[in-house]
Amino acid sequence: MKLLRYIVFPLVPFYYLVTWLRNKLYDLGLKSSTRFDVPVICVGNLSVGGTGKTPMTEYLIRLLKNDYKIATLSRGYKRKTNGFVVADETMNVLDMGDEPFQFYKKFNGIIVSVDTDRRHGIGRLLALKNKPDVILLDDAFQHRKVKAGFNILLTAYDNLYCNDMVLPTGNLREPKSGAKRADVIVVTKCPKFISGTEKQQIIDSLKPLEHQSVFFSSIVYSDKIKNSFEEKKLQDLQDKMFTLVTGIANAKPLVDFLHTEGLKFEHLSFKDHHEFSEKDIKYLKAKGLIVTTEKDFVRLKPFFKNSNSMFYLPIETNLSNAKKFDTLIEKFITSF
Repeated sequence: MKLLRYIVFPLVPFYYLVTWLRNKLYDLGLKSSTRFDVPVICVGNLSVGGTGKTPMTEYLIRLLKNDYKIATLSRGYKRKTNGFVVADETMNVLDMGDEPFQFYKKFNGIIVSVDTDRRHGIGRLLALKNKPDVILLDDAFQHRKVKAGFNILLTAYDNLYCNDMVLPTGNLREPKSGAKRADVIVVTKCPKFISGTEKQQIIDSLKPLEHQSVFFSSIVYSDKIKNSFEEKKLQDLQDKMFTLVTGIANAKPLVDFLHTEGLKFEHLSFKDHHEFSEKDIKYLKAKGLIVTTEKDFVRLKPFFKNSNSMFYLPIETNLSNAKKFDTLIEKFITSF
């Protein structure tokens, strides 16, 4: 795969030019971008692959759900439905996609919706009888038909966008200059302990604009694993062999964490948003105890309805200088 990326390097300037020109047309107003009279917060990134958009969206839900009527709007990647869909009790993961369905199952009292056309989706949300006070756009930084009021740009600690290049050789969906649209930049998946000196070095590398604040976040893993029937302490697995199943963009932080905990496991790694086949399920059911991510649990649960052999490990985002971040979000919302 890496060799192929180097082979297609001559295509990089063309991809760069096309995406740069598209952004320029929006910047100049030659392509239309709609701003709505409701707080719209966009969570996104410049790169393909996992930067922690789902945990960040969940952080915002927890921050705001007690004071505002929240709606999430996602693309609904790999769902089997079309158009605008709002989650309800009749839905399953195939109707919504794994990440939106995870939001729906996890948080009560919020509106979870999907639409590939975010502009259309926001219009439908605002036409609801119980319309939202705040809309969270999940993975919509490149969806320029909507002019979000507040843009949160994520970049992974071990793969900063400033050190990358555009597709197909690099991982960037658009040139680095797209970062100028962000209101805040969050460096995600940082080590538990990161020095002030290293933080400043990263900030210097990112070269934020004067109005852009840079924050650092890390993944906090639960000390318990859960399923629909029970929960267990993670340390209860100390003397047991289990199978770790992941279908996410970057499983390395999770694998490293479990190794740090002294646990022994076999790791079955699938591509991000993997659609598990009958053959996959049959193979997994023969494995005994399975630990997986919450996103993968949502996809696998229908195949393990009456089984108590599969658990997921919850995670949350720990944000440094969270008070400042929260204040910026609240200030934006109350400006409406």
